[in-house]
Amino acid sequence: MENEWAIDSNGSDVLIKSRHSLIGYMPGNKNNFKGHVAIQNDEVEDASIEFSLNVNDKESNSIQKNKDPKFTDLFEEDETPLIQFKSTSFQKINKNINFLKGFLTIKNITKVVELDTEFIGFNNYNGVQKASFEITGNINRKEFGLNYNILSPNGGHPIGRDIKLIANLEFSH
Repeated sequence: MENEWAIDSNGSDVLIKSRHSLIGYMPGNKNNFKGHVAIQNDEVEDASIEFSLNVNDKESNSIQKNKDPKFTDLFEEDETPLIQFKSTSFQKINKNINFLKGFLTIKNITKVVELDTEFIGFNNYNGVQKASFEITGNINRKEFGLNYNILSPNGGHPIGRDIKLIANLEFSH
């Protein structure tokens, strides 16, 4: 029998990073997460994920170091500060290998991306059953018009061509 689990925004977050620095951290309680997963016999059978992240949220980006580039540096002042993802399909290869395909929109540019999806496991928080997932993918930032690329003020490395999206998602039953 299939078990449906709903996403828990408060327990979910997204990290955006490049090879040389953490660019942005966006906690779920400040952003919009929707979705569900279907779990059967401790394996993911289906998943539908949607999130909308506001990169200009000052509190969300508070863990950035002053010397590192900020994710907001990649955006122009008057542009849409949202990153949106909406899944279109879930592909299960085996217990440990799953892919989530969907539309990723950054700066009003939408591309189809495929993200690796790993089921981390089950936890019990204050009597509420939770299931944890990590979704990762590399994105060529220039395909989305994220062209900002200066050296960090301390003379460090520039932002790499690819940025890594790491979503830590929690679902409640």
